[in-house]
Amino acid sequence: MPDLRTSLLVEPGRKVRLESFDTSATHGYEKPDGLEATSEQLVRLGSLQDRLWAEAKRSVLVVLQGIDAAGKDGTINKVMEAFNPQGCPVTSFKVPSAEELAHDYLWRVHKAVPRKGEIGIFNRSHYEDVLVVRVHDLVPKAVWSKRYDEINAFERHLADNGTTIVKFFLSISKDEQRARFQARYDDPTKRWKFSMGDLEERKHWDDYQKAFDDVLSKTSTAWAPWYVIPADRKWFRDVAVSTILADILEGLDPAYPAPADLPPDLVVE
Repeated sequence: MPDLRTSLLVEPGRKVRLESFDTSATHGYEKPDGLEATSEQLVRLGSLQDRLWAEAKRSVLVVLQGIDAAGKDGTINKVMEAFNPQGCPVTSFKVPSAEELAHDYLWRVHKAVPRKGEIGIFNRSHYEDVLVVRVHDLVPKAVWSKRYDEINAFERHLADNGTTIVKFFLSISKDEQRARFQARYDDPTKRWKFSMGDLEERKHWDDYQKAFDDVLSKTSTAWAPWYVIPADRKWFRDVAVSTILADILEGLDPAYPAPADLPPDLVVE
């Protein structure tokens, strides 16, 4: 099988155009093999998290971005189930509150960065401040255009202080988004997730694609790389995210700490 960590990486400095990506690609995997591989990676992820938690010296931040219905919630449900929730906080960034708006746009994000030993998940993130605000003209271009460099500097600060950052962009086609919206509406157990606002946002598809292009092109760095995940096929999304994340955690080589002040021949009676 191909090295997904290499083939799906956005190399720093690369100019990205999402229209050139195949959102239904499976990179040589068939569904049965993919499902089996995901199961294997989940076991691996659980073991690696346990070691990272016990070591308590570093943290990992996983950023999930994508257009509405791209599968951010599904990825958390299917992949992050490998983790003990005590050491895996999930933060979902909604419309900023009055308190958050009274601070700089990164204030609420920095508060949510995982502690040492934790694997933190961002469902959407600080990138909303160069996506939604751009598409809907919420702040002038002179303001949001500076934020790419600010975000890179912020992520560099986190990396320099022991946080490994892994960013996944879940890429789906416009047809797939339509199908998922329809499926939500048709399923009584999922209709609560459907909103007419989703259809309004869909009208801005092209604008969002351009905004995503710039995010991926300008903020994939050596210390906080982006991976573009073909996400039309949910099973491949899961194997790609789980494999890349497990490989990165394995590279950190977290280790259980040596027991302190214990006699080598202790017998508990």
